[in-house]
Amino acid sequence: MRKSTIWVITIIMGVSFLTLLYLQARYLGDVLTMRQEQLSESVTRALSQTAHDLEQRETHVMLMEKVGTTKEEADTAIVADSIALTVTSFERRMAEMHGTRAAKAFIESYGEQGGASSEKLRQHLYRSYRHQQGLMEEEVFALLYQHSTRSLHERLEGLEGLLTHALHENGIDDEKLAYHYYVTNTVGDTIGVCPDFASGQGGRTYRQVLFASDAARQQGVLYVVFPDMKRYVFTSARFVVPAIVFTLVLLFMFVFTIYSFFRQKKLAEMKNDFINNMTHEFKTPISSISLAAQMLSDPTIGKSEENVKRFTAVISDETKRLRFQVEKVLQMSLFDKKGGVFNPRETHLNRILEDVANTFRLKVESSGGSIATFFNARHDLVYGDEMHLTNVIFNLLDNAVKYKHPDRNLRIHLTTQDRSHGRIAVIVEDNGIGIKRDDLKKIFEQFYRAHTGNRHDVKGFGLGLAYVKKVVDFHHGTIHAESAGTNGTRFIVTLPTINDNGK
Repeated sequence: MRKSTIWVITIIMGVSFLTLLYLQARYLGDVLTMRQEQLSESVTRALSQTAHDLEQRETHVMLMEKVGTTKEEADTAIVADSIALTVTSFERRMAEMHGTRAAKAFIESYGEQGGASSEKLRQHLYRSYRHQQGLMEEEVFALLYQHSTRSLHERLEGLEGLLTHALHENGIDDEKLAYHYYVTNTVGDTIGVCPDFASGQGGRTYRQVLFASDAARQQGVLYVVFPDMKRYVFTSARFVVPAIVFTLVLLFMFVFTIYSFFRQKKLAEMKNDFINNMTHEFKTPISSISLAAQMLSDPTIGKSEENVKRFTAVISDETKRLRFQVEKVLQMSLFDKKGGVFNPRETHLNRILEDVANTFRLKVESSGGSIATFFNARHDLVYGDEMHLTNVIFNLLDNAVKYKHPDRNLRIHLTTQDRSHGRIAVIVEDNGIGIKRDDLKKIFEQFYRAHTGNRHDVKGFGLGLAYVKKVVDFHHGTIHAESAGTNGTRFIVTLPTINDNGK
């Protein structure tokens, strides 16, 4: 599949996932808004019902006081929450006050004896009874529109029960949605509060005027506060959240899959480059060995001692070169399969560096370059594998020779320094072509090779620095590279000394 096709599919899938997330988030917002409006409407109805019930309760009390009802009767009427029961009690009291009940009893008794005069008397008494009943109704209606003389604090008795009942009837459970309330007069003075109310408590607040038909000084204002309103609303719409979570999981898995795909594609390309480079690296020494062997076996070429030494030297050098390349591949293969085989022991790092420098000095000087050593570290005893540490320095010096600048003689500085916390630093610095900033972050990756511009003579497997990084990590050390454009490169390796390892 072409890379452009992959990018098109990725963009389409990415836009689809983002659109789906947007729609789900929008839907969640609409659900929360709708639920908030429904809840606010229910609370408003409950507060209005509470105000109405409180006024009705006040009317009951005033009627009871007017007719002289006992405390028990008044409580019964209030609990029954019925104007009819109150009016019936009032009617009975008024009838007793005007004697109509006695008159009705006389009519019934006298009617049994018969007579025309009794019929006239019955009509007269009935008209009198109706007149008294009309007077009673006028007094009842006058009482309903009469302002209460009781204090606002007294009139709020039973408010909490009425409020809780009204909220329940409108579908609001106080066990799931806690609330607090307080009442003030029209000028803002607090008249009453619920037992668990705390001043300055945040939350959604609703307001309801109490006794709105009374004079302003007799009115009250009920405030109901819901501290957890937002959480309650969100909880009621939580069924949308799993859909958003699963969409995010799918989006993450999609991104991870695309990332893994590109990474595997890049790794495949790097392995192809590795195979091509390996073919070239093996082909050159094999060709040289084959040519030298043909020269030695060709009878037409003189078998002077000088020629034999020259051809055998070529064979020996190319064999070493080939063996070094094979060992490099095998070393990385061992790292991938077993994590590497190490035989650590106490060893002096300055001695290892000096041996490697002496081996490379002839190779560097033969091309007009130079290598200088500065073993400034006084505590160079480390606990490590001498062979692998030698290969680390060898690889770093070999890279310095490979990537030398074509317009100036190669200069290499090999330095050791004491560092704090019982560590030693090994610095390999050259004046070669340098490393680009983008490549500095990737040069320690397996199979990665930095671009060398027009330098087509530089070949490799992309394994050297990856091997170096693995060896340094095994020895609990660190390595990083510094480069300033085309002014050379500096590799800094730090390792713990023997005292730091507790040996």
